[in-house]
Amino acid sequence: MGPGDRLLLVDGSGFIFRAFHALPPLTRKSDGLPVGAVAGFCNMVHKMLEDGRNGARPTHMAVIFDHSSKTFRNAIYPEYKAQRPEPPEDLRPQFALIRDATRAFNLACIEAEGWEADDIIATYARRAAKDGAQVTIVSSDKDLMQLVDDRIAMLDAMKGRAIGRAEVIEKFGVGPERVVDVQALAGDSVDNVPGAPGIGIKTAAQLIEAFGDVETLLARAGEITQPRRRQTLIDNAEQIRVSKRLVTLADDVPGLPDWEALAVRDAEPAQLIGFLKAMEFTGLTNRVASAMDADAGAFEAAAVATPDNPNARPDAAPDAALVDTADDAAGAAPREPIDTAAYAVIRDADTLRAWVAEAQEIGAVAVDTETTSLDEMVADLVGVSLALAPGRAAYIPLGHMEGDGDLLGAAARAPGQMGLEEALEILRPMLADPATLKIGQNLKYDIKVLARHGVSVSPIDDTMLLSYAQFSGLHGHGMDALSKRLLDHEPIPIKALLGSGKGQITFDRVALDKAAPYAAEDADVTLRLHRVLKPGLVRHRVTTVYETLERPLVPVLAAMEMHG
Repeated sequence: MGPGDRLLLVDGSGFIFRAFHALPPLTRKSDGLPVGAVAGFCNMVHKMLEDGRNGARPTHMAVIFDHSSKTFRNAIYPEYKAQRPEPPEDLRPQFALIRDATRAFNLACIEAEGWEADDIIATYARRAAKDGAQVTIVSSDKDLMQLVDDRIAMLDAMKGRAIGRAEVIEKFGVGPERVVDVQALAGDSVDNVPGAPGIGIKTAAQLIEAFGDVETLLARAGEITQPRRRQTLIDNAEQIRVSKRLVTLADDVPGLPDWEALAVRDAEPAQLIGFLKAMEFTGLTNRVASAMDADAGAFEAAAVATPDNPNARPDAAPDAALVDTADDAAGAAPREPIDTAAYAVIRDADTLRAWVAEAQEIGAVAVDTETTSLDEMVADLVGVSLALAPGRAAYIPLGHMEGDGDLLGAAARAPGQMGLEEALEILRPMLADPATLKIGQNLKYDIKVLARHGVSVSPIDDTMLLSYAQFSGLHGHGMDALSKRLLDHEPIPIKALLGSGKGQITFDRVALDKAAPYAAEDADVTLRLHRVLKPGLVRHRVTTVYETLERPLVPVLAAMEMHG
C-alpha cells in the first residue's frame, strides 16, 4: 500500500440497515425469502466496480461488518447500545447472504471479535493514508466522520453524495479533528452515549470552538457565564470523559488481514453469476454477465446455504381463515408494555435536530400530525409526533393555545413550543430523505397537511394499507382497532381530550401535558404495528399488491385531492 493506491472500505453493517429501510421489499419468487437488502448491496458493489473501470478503480477493497459479540466499549459503559431494538424479522436472513455476496464478488469480508466495524475501518483507513494511499469509506455514518482528512473521504452510496471536510463542518459545526469532542458533549441516543444532559450538537460545537477540546473545556468550566450550563459540565465531567472514549474510534485493531488480502481481483463468473441466479436477480445477473463478457445461461444457480426462512410463503389461506391469520399476526406482536409517561416533548431546535439525526441514522421513523380538523385542506397543524423505536417517541408541540378550552377564550399561544416554520425547516430534509422510511397510519391525511406547508413526505409505509392488503375481509383498519387486535393495547381515546357534543374543543386547545402522551402514543403504536404487519406481506402473498398498487397510490391520490 502506497502512493497511487486507492482503498475502498464499505461499511457493510451500516449499508444493510439503510438498504433494508430505504428500498422496496423484495422476495425470492421461489420461496419468499427476503432479499431486498441483498439486491441493494449487490447493485451498489457492481456499480462501484464498474464505475471504477471507467475511472479510478480501487486497487484494494473490503467490506467490513460488525461482529455479533460485545465490544470493548461495553466494558467501559455497560449501557452502550443496550437499547437498540432487534433487527426486523425480514432483515435477519439477509445478514449471512450479504456476506456470501461479498465473497461472490471476490472481495475481502472482514470482521473481528470484540471490535466494531467502525474500528476496523479506522484502522485500515489511517494505515493506508499514512502510507500515502487515497481512501474512500462507503458510509454515511456520522461516527466515521472523525476520520475525514486530505487522504480519507466518505461516500454516501444511497444518495451518491461525497462527504469531505465541508460536509463534516456542516453537520457538526467543527472540523473532523474535533468531532469526537462535540459528540462527547452532545451524546448519542442511537448508541446510548450519555454526553452532557441538555447540550446538543449546536451548543457543543460552540463550546468546542471557544475552548478547543473537552479537557480544556472541563478544566475551565468555571469561566462559563450561563449558570445551568456551567453546572451541567461540572456535575457531568466524568460522564463526558467516558462519552469521549466511547465515540473515539480505535485505529489499532490487531490481527487484521494484510493488504494483499484486500487487493481487488476479478470475480469468478461461475461463482458470482451462480450466486446472483440463486438470489433470482435476473436483471442484475444479465448486467454482470455482460460486464464479464460471459453467457449467463452457461452457469447454474449456486447452492447458496440460506438461513431458515420464517416467511416462506405457504398455500394461500381460504377466506374463512382471515380472522385466524389476523390472530396469528397478533401472536407475533411484541408485548412490551406501552408507558405513555415515558414519552418526550421536544421544545427546542437542538433537541429536534438530535431526534432527526437519530431517525436518519436508523433509516426509519413513524410520523403523525395533530391538527384542528379532519379536513386536511383547512386543518391547522398543531404538532408532529415521531417514534424511533418501541417506547421511544416524542411530541413536537407547535400550535397549542392557552385557555380552558372555551372556543371564545383568549387565543394566546401556549409557552414551551417551537415556532412552526423553525420546526418544519428542521423536519423537512428528513421527511423528504429517500434513505429514511416514513411510517404512518392513513398517511394520505398527513401528506396533505404537510404539503400545504411545503413539506414533502417520501418514501412511505402505511400501516392502514398494510392491514387492508392482508386482511381486507375484516372490519376496522383504524389505528385503535389494529392496536387492540394486534398489540392488545387500547390507546388513549381522542374523546378523553376533546370531549363531545357542544362542549367539544379542537386539539390546539388541549393542554400540553395531556396532548403530548396522546400524540406520541399514536406514533409509537404505529411503529409497533408496522413491525407486526410488514413481514406479513410475504406470508400472505400480497407484497406485489401493496408495493405496486396500494402504496404508490397514496401520494398520487393526495395530489389529486389537493388539486381538485
